Amino acid sequence: MENEIFSPTMLEEIERRLERFVHEAGYPANLQEAVAHALLGGGKRLRPLLTLRCCEAVGASTKEALEAAASVEMVHAFSLVHDDLPALDNDLMRRGKPTVHVAFGEAMAILAGDALLALAMHAACSSPHDSGRIAHEVTNATSAMIAGQVYDTLGGFSPSTTARERLQIIHNHKTGALIRCACRIGALCGGARNESFAAIDRWGDLIGLMFQAVDDLLDVTQSAEHVGKAVGKDQDAGKLTYPAVYGIDETRKEIARLRKDALAALEPLGSGADHLLSVTEYLAARTR
Repeated sequence: MENEIFSPTMLEEIERRLERFVHEAGYPANLQEAVAHALLGGGKRLRPLLTLRCCEAVGASTKEALEAAASVEMVHAFSLVHDDLPALDNDLMRRGKPTVHVAFGEAMAILAGDALLALAMHAACSSPHDSGRIAHEVTNATSAMIAGQVYDTLGGFSPSTTARERLQIIHNHKTGALIRCACRIGALCGGARNESFAAIDRWGDLIGLMFQAVDDLLDVTQSAEHVGKAVGKDQDAGKLTYPAVYGIDETRKEIARLRKDALAALEPLGSGADHLLSVTEYLAARTR
């Protein structure tokens, strides 16, 4: 199933587009090296693949969505670089290699994250289809993601919100917003009609939450070597996670519920959703 979802051809197209944006940015050599370290040659490229698959699902060529796909991956990479900094998560390893601040220093890591965000906006504005709407979607999702990071690390909730409500707010913003955006911009690049766009929007919302629930579960059930990053830190820091709020067994039930609802959300797309159905199954069962 993984080979079906993570098409080598699609991955190569995404990587080439990312490389082109980095190499054409005109950054100083040391900044370009740090940006490349953060962005290129690592990760599953889930978010840009979602963009391409959603474009495909509404009947368009994935070539229409490559710039949008690159944009959402750059935002993701920016968020990882800054999240890994000592002032936030202080992580030393990302995707099986040293984090940017470990490899290049904190100052360069901050600037590399800034550069990635600027490149992401450039990529969004380069989209051949509805670039203004694509840029609007990406900037909105980025703002929501940053707000989610604030909720997760610094708080800011109303005193009346419950732990489950706070967890929902964090994950809808911190993780869900960018995954939902990846799906929405893919549909936009494909010229989706209203019903198809609504189905993909709903699906993206559900898989965003499911992705984070699985991530939280892996954080307490898998080793750092297996998942390629530090584990157990959220639990040690007392952060709100699915296992912390629901418990492990209830988290598994919540993942099953989200999977079922996500599969149902794709029904209006008919056979066009075949790859998205496979993505749903993969994300529900992944182990890293």
